[in-house]
Amino acid sequence: MPRISRIKQDVNSVILISSGSTTTLSQEQVNEIALGLEQSNRRFIWVLRKGDNAEKLKDKVVKIELPEGFEVRVEGRGIMVNWATQLEFLGHSSTGGFMSHCGWNSCIESINMGVPIATRPISFDQPFNAILVTNLLEIGITVKCWSHRDELVKASTIEKSIETLTSTIEGEEMRQTAMELSKKIKNSVSHGGLAREAMESFISHIIE
Repeated sequence: MPRISRIKQDVNSVILISSGSTTTLSQEQVNEIALGLEQSNRRFIWVLRKGDNAEKLKDKVVKIELPEGFEVRVEGRGIMVNWATQLEFLGHSSTGGFMSHCGWNSCIESINMGVPIATRPISFDQPFNAILVTNLLEIGITVKCWSHRDELVKASTIEKSIETLTSTIEGEEMRQTAMELSKKIKNSVSHGGLAREAMESFISHIIE
């Protein structure tokens, strides 16, 4: 398995990609994401795994295979893992964007760490979370909108999304907005912050 160089990566130069713990991507979608990552020529960490419900899908054994030669071609700038301490990765200065399924925990962690999101909702509350990130908070871009949920996300779309987050003025503006929001959140929960005071008041009330 290829590894990203141990030399410290540039700030905001690495993209984290994850589809959550319950989703199993189709082989066709894996191929398109792999090609998009390869063509982007950007550094990445791809959390690729079978979802928790994989073995229940049509009673078939689900296998995930990368395109032939992919790992060799991205050696030194990309790494595939089947599990990651997501919050730690998002909090690293080298992480410049997060391509996410927009599960609520993932959104909260990314916002808290000031990382812009490329949204690719898959199910449940994720479409609404994606709208929050892109339309309301303006800290993300749309990779796949819910109205096209049954369509394959092409490699060209993956590549363009990564390019937007890492190498454009639009991406930098989203990153700055995300960092400002992160700062407000952290100030709010720190000593003397509004959220901290509200929680302390609530705790004092219920233990009286």
